[in-house]
Amino acid sequence: MTFMARHGLALVAAVAALIGHSFAAAPRPGKIAPASDHPERGDVPGWVMITLMSAVLVAALLALAGPALEAMFNQAMDTVGK
Repeated sequence: MTFMARHGLALVAAVAALIGHSFAAAPRPGKIAPASDHPERGDVPGWVMITLMSAVLVAALLALAGPALEAMFNQAMDTVGK
C-alpha cells in the first residue's frame, strides 16, 4: 500500500471516529434550551456534518486516486530533474 493510500485510510478512520464521538456527545432532546433563548443560534450540526462529509469524500478520493496521483507526481519530478 502506498504512502498516500495509508494516510487516506487513516484519515477516513479518524473522521469516522469523530463522527461517532460527536453523535455520542450530542445533548439529549430534554436538555436543549428553547430556541427563543438563542435567537441567533445557527445550524451548527448541519455545518459540522457538511464539513465531515466533505473530509470523508476527499479522503476516499485520495485513497482511490492516490497511487495514480503519486505516479504522476513522480513522473513530473523525474522530468524536471533531467
